[in-house]
Amino acid sequence: MRVVVLTTSWPRTESEFAGRFIADAVERLRERGVEVEVLAPGSGYRDYGLAYGGGMAANLRRRLWLAPLLFLSMWRSVRRAARGADLVHAHWLLTAGVARFAGKPFVVTLHGSGSAGRFSDVELARRRPRLVCALLRPAAAVICVSETIAASVRAAGLEPVVIANGVRAPDEVLSPVEPPEVLYVGRLSPEKNVDTLMEAVGDLNLVVAGDGPLRERVPNALGAVPHAEVERLLERASVVVAPCEREGFGLAAAEALAFGRPVVAAAGGALLELVADGETGLLVPPRDAPALREAVQRLLADPELRERLGREARTRARERFGWDAVIERTLEVYRRAATRR
Repeated sequence: MRVVVLTTSWPRTESEFAGRFIADAVERLRERGVEVEVLAPGSGYRDYGLAYGGGMAANLRRRLWLAPLLFLSMWRSVRRAARGADLVHAHWLLTAGVARFAGKPFVVTLHGSGSAGRFSDVELARRRPRLVCALLRPAAAVICVSETIAASVRAAGLEPVVIANGVRAPDEVLSPVEPPEVLYVGRLSPEKNVDTLMEAVGDLNLVVAGDGPLRERVPNALGAVPHAEVERLLERASVVVAPCEREGFGLAAAEALAFGRPVVAAAGGALLELVADGETGLLVPPRDAPALREAVQRLLADPELRERLGREARTRARERFGWDAVIERTLEVYRRAATRR
């Protein structure tokens, strides 16, 4: 099978988080014998400086006049690449408007994006259901990475398939280090509730892996680190904190669960699907710094509770996010889509 992957986000370095989950999926699809050509900003089409920094949606709001040039560049690239392909796999709602002109069946995956604000997949489905239907109805299949996103798409009149992002679940995980570390992995930006994070646990043994516009508020942040380093930090950590209640999936939380680390998460968005309160982690009200601190301190003071939650977290993560199951379900969608004309 030959597949063209069209995306507006792709990691340009080993340390970049943007689009990492797409790159990981492409790698595993290739391992299964799928021929994949990736069309990404700067390495497939010209993005005119719109793809990175604050994100595609934010950049387009500031420089809307560049949108026609961006779409033309994407259209030309996907038409060329799709000639020898069986189907096109477009990531995010924006690319669906281009993939429909590829001349081949296409699949769309919606990831959601808190940084896009009212232009995120979820918000557009809620506020502009007719527009979303017009973009997605021609697709052979619509994949949502969480039930949270799928619910908004169903409300717009479509029936998506839910396939979570895959994460690696190691066979063995080392014991956390002493003294216990609290870990946050993610972008340092307002929508991630970084201020709540710092107010709640900034004075604890907090390790922060990430970069972004609020970097100066997190003086000891490690910045963007390679994914191998993220996994090393997960092995060291006793507790992982996920303070953003608007996650479309919550990749950092999913990886923490796969490493057997209990997650203290804001009760909102897809984190409600990932973290079972009292079973794989603890849920707290969004943007409630005292509640977040209390939950973290409760876990730090109770090693037996951490171990119990972490053990159950690993079991559930293997079942829900293991790569074998995720790729097999994706291939099944591909097989059905490739027969559609």
